[in-house]
Amino acid sequence: MFDLLNQACDAAKKAGCQFADARYLAIRKQRVLSRDLALANCSESDDRGFGVRVLYRGAWGFASSPTYNAEEVANVVALALREGGVKWAPEEALKLTFKSKCDQNPFNVSLEDKADLLIASNEVMLKNKSVKRAQGYLLFKKVQRWYVNTEGSELHSDVTSSESVIWAIAVGKDDFQERNWQAPSSNQGFESYKKEEFLVQAERVGAQAEEKLSAKLSPEGEFDIVTDSENLSLTIHESVGHATELDRVMGYEVSMAGSSFVTRDKKGRFQYGSDKVTLMADNTLENGLATQGFDDDGVPGQRWEIVKDGVFQSYGTGREFAHYIGEERSRGCSRADHWSSIPIVRIPNLFLMPGKEPLSPDELIDDVKYGLYFEGMDSFSIDQRRLNFQFGGNAVWEIKNGKKAGMLKAALYQSCTPTFWNACDATCDENYWQPHGVMQCGKGDPMQIAQMTHGAAPTRFRKIRICRGRES
Repeated sequence: MFDLLNQACDAAKKAGCQFADARYLAIRKQRVLSRDLALANCSESDDRGFGVRVLYRGAWGFASSPTYNAEEVANVVALALREGGVKWAPEEALKLTFKSKCDQNPFNVSLEDKADLLIASNEVMLKNKSVKRAQGYLLFKKVQRWYVNTEGSELHSDVTSSESVIWAIAVGKDDFQERNWQAPSSNQGFESYKKEEFLVQAERVGAQAEEKLSAKLSPEGEFDIVTDSENLSLTIHESVGHATELDRVMGYEVSMAGSSFVTRDKKGRFQYGSDKVTLMADNTLENGLATQGFDDDGVPGQRWEIVKDGVFQSYGTGREFAHYIGEERSRGCSRADHWSSIPIVRIPNLFLMPGKEPLSPDELIDDVKYGLYFEGMDSFSIDQRRLNFQFGGNAVWEIKNGKKAGMLKAALYQSCTPTFWNACDATCDENYWQPHGVMQCGKGDPMQIAQMTHGAAPTRFRKIRICRGRES
């Protein structure tokens, strides 16, 4: 597989390119969807092709093709050549093979077993009389990637990713409510899915969907809030992950998805959060969705602090952007979602470090006289500079005198990114830390979809503005 990719790099080098790389990808996907007591949809795809990127007279050129032979490689290299101005961080040549953990290949598991997992869960949720619709979803993806460049790197990765969610919709008088459970997405195989766990979660999800119908409306005002790990993972993604992509900071995303308030002058000095907040980037995280051995610039996965003890430290970068902040080496965050896509900077695996002192969720809540507990991901919005935002929860409970009380509906928390993170006064210890994956992160024009893992333990924030959204 490497021979034709090396041929592409050799041709680019002979044409006078400063740098070139070539990638061949084989992407296999399977989606399984259940609705009530039947299988609703199943689709599978197998997509293969290659792309060549060249740095020629200071500018990027890129071309790709699904046809993989010597003649087409030469044609694609010729299409990629053009002129302009780019600075490129150096990187040593690397020989590396990476394979994610996959004890049970999901593509070898029968459709009957997958359907049984989902339909059995739906059956449990439908036992609740107000639940009128139960659904389940499975996604499996296997990406094999071969990469070479003119520096002498030859890299291969084989990454299997899995995602699943079950959800129930309860219907009442002039109201409907939805509750879901998402098994943490990860770079693992079917072994991470246990039917027993799905059935336990289905029972909880169905009951809570029904309970939400009679929940009272959220109060409005300033209150303490506690977030579970899944809820906070989305807030980390939007208010920290996207805000610290260096290409966005430099204006490359302005016309598509905005810029960032985290300008370069803030590096090493800006108070992003309280001293309880350390946010770690780690593209070596075991089973992390952004853990793939190396990025599409040929840079190995790394671990570094985005925020340390509340102070902003550094960004996610690729080889084209490291020089903007005076760093000699890329952080290895440049990824493409397809053989026909040019790599762009993507959010790494990024998580809030757990608290250093023993602290359980019950103890965390015990110190809240009145507040709200947010669980799971729901609707959100954030402005074009990643500054002002609001987030909901898939389930929200009232906290009274240190105890979770009844459920609430239509609750949203609103804040400004540094205000919110500076309001953090405690997070539970490592025993309660959990990872949660994002499989559908969109960025770029044309749009590219990437995946990454975020994580946290239950965390408390003081005096956060609560507003009321739509009731259902």
